[in-house]
Amino acid sequence: MDAGRLSRRGFLGAGALAAGAMAMPGLAVGSALAEPMAAGGAPSPLKLGMTSYTFREFTRTQMIGYLKQLSIDALNAKDAKDHLPMDAAGEDAALADYKANGIMLHAVGAVYFPKDEDDDIRTKFEYAKRAGVSVIVAGDPTPETLPRIEKFVKQYDIRLAIHNHGPEDKIWKSPLDVLKAVKGMDPRMGCCIDVGHCVRAGTDVVEAIHAAGPRLFNMHMKDLTDFSSKESQVAVGDGKMPVREIFAALIKTKYAGYVDLEYEVHGDDPMPGVIASFSYMRGVLAGMGYRWRA
Repeated sequence: MDAGRLSRRGFLGAGALAAGAMAMPGLAVGSALAEPMAAGGAPSPLKLGMTSYTFREFTRTQMIGYLKQLSIDALNAKDAKDHLPMDAAGEDAALADYKANGIMLHAVGAVYFPKDEDDDIRTKFEYAKRAGVSVIVAGDPTPETLPRIEKFVKQYDIRLAIHNHGPEDKIWKSPLDVLKAVKGMDPRMGCCIDVGHCVRAGTDVVEAIHAAGPRLFNMHMKDLTDFSSKESQVAVGDGKMPVREIFAALIKTKYAGYVDLEYEVHGDDPMPGVIASFSYMRGVLAGMGYRWRA
């Protein structure tokens, strides 16, 4: 058995303890997940967050309730349902709800840039500015649009993280494609590595993290049982994704952004998989000697 699988088994214990605690009568989910290590260990250098797309079938109010159960207060918000509407009034109402519930938005996305026009691009940067975030996760800008977007990156001082979408994407299959396109551009032009789409494109995700270095602004975490199948997504820890190695690479490269869970399966009932995913990731951090805190 390879070292990656041994590591997975070794670190599963702490996650399993948290999962077991959740089944105990009278113990809230949030408290069970909040401390995989009761004491000791260095504070985790990695920050775990959530993509609102995970809860795309649920309203903002429902999602806020789930985030509280998970002890997650960092959100990568998308214009899905009423999570973070593009219109200013709707966005302001959403931001007020998040603030009232102690939830911090750290990124918006995926945001799409279908037009190589100042007015359309400015709208997206105003959206991010109102949200108070420092990162826009971009879904589909063309290489030809990047110089115009770069102009707004400089003006607004908001980083652009282009999201790779795997072998189906005609342009951004791999994070390496993004890095080639932004080479020589403003250092605030970079990438969001989606680990699932990355491995499906045949790219080693650990190598991609090292290649991206300071141009890595966001991470979308998921797991697959088959690196050639998008449909094989499972809860983090139940597949083949080298989670410990990914975390180690992020720590070594001094990644300062968030590792956001993007659980795209079971959209009508995501919480079992979400709970298992966070239990596992927090268990991995605990096994690496880090103390995770809400």
